[in-house]
Amino acid sequence: MPRMLDAAADAGLRGVGFADHCNVAEREGLQREKREYGINLDRTYPLRREAIESLREQYDLRIFDAVELDYDPRDEGDIASFLDEADFDYAVGSVHRVAGTNVQRSAPFADQSERERRAFVDDYYERLADLVESELFAVAAHVDLPERTPELRGYTTADHHELVADAFRGSRTVPELNAGRVLRDYGEYHPASDFRAALRERGVAFVAGSDSHEPDEIRNRKRALEDHFAEREAEPVQLFD
Repeated sequence: MPRMLDAAADAGLRGVGFADHCNVAEREGLQREKREYGINLDRTYPLRREAIESLREQYDLRIFDAVELDYDPRDEGDIASFLDEADFDYAVGSVHRVAGTNVQRSAPFADQSERERRAFVDDYYERLADLVESELFAVAAHVDLPERTPELRGYTTADHHELVADAFRGSRTVPELNAGRVLRDYGEYHPASDFRAALRERGVAFVAGSDSHEPDEIRNRKRALEDHFAEREAEPVQLFD
């Protein structure tokens, strides 16, 4: 965390949100992943919170104690209980898996037919709309994640945009403009421009999200986000005063 904070200060940011990723599902596959990859903030957040409190005394930055949680409708009760107990500054919700399959992995889709891929993407957006309508989260992350995966790219339709945009219009949850791939191979923001247009038509605004996992990603992603909003004479949603 100190390296991320140093980079944020150098980039001119006034605040940083640490939103480590975790899930609260009891299903064995996800439990195994928690053990093997250490995706276990649901168990370790008290220790991280102590570190954040200490770092707040060392940096002239607002440091937010946040979380990114995998969403599955089956887990809504457990998610709500965990968020009530942990009392993070804010929570980000994301859909990374549908029927146990990771959206960002190419291998599961390599030998699928177009029909199978289309059905998977349909299920993803239905799950995403459920996330938004659950009202569990302040922010929804990378809301057209299938576009990040080459095998699924292009299967997102205007109907998907409308389904999710309608859900956002009536929800407290806001989408992020995610810069995680705009400077990499994908070369686009999440959501893509036509999806953003559908959201804007419904009066939905965006929070800026750098999706930075390494210190050297922060400065350029911050600049890209600032340029994007400035070019459109728009302001990102502010979660805090």
